[in-house]
Amino acid sequence: MPAPSRILVVDDNPANIDIIATRLGSQGYEILTAADGEEAIAKVREHLPELVLLDVMMPKKDGLQVCRELRADRTLPFIPIILVTAKGDTKDIIAGLESGGDEYLTKPVDTAALLARVRSILRIKHLHDEVQSQARRLEAQASELAEWNRKLEERVAEQVGEIERMSRLKRFLPPQVAELIVSSGDKNVLQSHRREVTIVFCDLRGFTPFAEMSEPEEVMTVLREYHEVLGRLIVHHEGTLERFSGDGLLVVFNDPLPCADHTERAVAMSLRMRDDVAVLTRSWRSRGHSLGFGIGIARGFATLGQIGFEHRFDYAAIGTVTNLASRLCDEALAGQVLASQRVAAAVERIVETTFLGARPLKGFARETSIYELGMYKKPLDDTPVSAQPTSSGSPR
Repeated sequence: MPAPSRILVVDDNPANIDIIATRLGSQGYEILTAADGEEAIAKVREHLPELVLLDVMMPKKDGLQVCRELRADRTLPFIPIILVTAKGDTKDIIAGLESGGDEYLTKPVDTAALLARVRSILRIKHLHDEVQSQARRLEAQASELAEWNRKLEERVAEQVGEIERMSRLKRFLPPQVAELIVSSGDKNVLQSHRREVTIVFCDLRGFTPFAEMSEPEEVMTVLREYHEVLGRLIVHHEGTLERFSGDGLLVVFNDPLPCADHTERAVAMSLRMRDDVAVLTRSWRSRGHSLGFGIGIARGFATLGQIGFEHRFDYAAIGTVTNLASRLCDEALAGQVLASQRVAAAVERIVETTFLGARPLKGFARETSIYELGMYKKPLDDTPVSAQPTSSGSPR
C-alpha cells in the first residue's frame, strides 16, 4: 500500500494551522507544520514533503522569500507550493506565482476548494516524479547501452585484429594451425627456434621446357590445377606450407606446432600427392603437355621461424634437412618419392621402402643413402593404398 502524501503546512497563526491540518489529516495525508519562513525551509530540506501550503505574511522570512529560496536550491526535488494568504489582489497573485508558487488560495479558505487544489497539485507532483524516474531509468539505460557499445567496439576491434592475423598466418599455415595460434595468443610461437622436422619438397618434371614453349595462359592453368590438388592435401594432412615458387613446393611437418607422427604424416601426404598428380599428368598429356611429378622427403633438425620486415613477413625453415629434401626431389624421376635414411627407417613398418644406394648430391660432401617409397603394406585409415611407382621411361 503506498505511503500517504506528506504535506507541510506553514502559517504563523496556530489557529489556521489547526484548521488546515485537521481537514487534510482527515483525508489521510501526513501533516508537518512550521510557524515561520526559516522553520519552513529547514523542514522542507529535512523531510522533503510532496506539497507545501505556505502563508505569505510571516515573520523572519515571508512566503515569497521562502518560495524564491526553495526554487533556487538545486539539491531539492520538485516540490509544489500552494500560497495561502489573505492578499487577493491581482498584483499579489502575480507576485506569488512569479516567486515560485504553483497555486494561489485566498483566506478564508474554502474546504472543498482546498482539498480539490491539493489533490490536483499532488497528481501533478506524482506525474512529475514518474517522468523524472523514467528519465533517470532512460539515462541509466543509455549509459549502459553506451558501455555495451564501447565493449562491442573493443570486441569488434579485437576480432578484426584476429581476422587480420589469421589472414596473414593462413598464407603459410593450415587453417586449423592458424586458428590455434591466434586463439592461444602466443606471440612467440613463430619466433626463431630449433626443432626436428620432416621436410617435403616436390616439383614437376619437364616444367621448364613446358613453360618456355607454352602460352602463359596455359602455364597458369596448369599451375592452378596443380596447386589446387596439392593445397588440399597439405591442409588435410596439417602440413605447413613454407613456400612455393612456380612448380616447386616446400612443406614442413612438426612446426610451428609439434606432432609426434610428423614423418608418417609427411609420407602419407606425399603418397597421396603422387597418386593425385598422376591423374593430373594424364589429363595434361591429353592436352599435349609432357609433365611428371617428383618428391623428396628428409628428416632432421632445422632452424624455423618468422623472417622478413615490417610490411611483409614469411615463415622459413633453414638447415641441411631442407637442402636434402630439395636434392632428393631433384633426383626423383616422375612418379617417384625419394626419402632419406631417417625417413625410411621411421616408416618402413608401414610403407614398402627400396634402397637405391648411396649417391653424391650437390652441396653434400659425402654420398647420401637414398630410399624409394612404394605403397603401404596395408591400407590405413583415410590413406588409400598407393600404386607402385614406375621409374623407367618417365620425363625428368
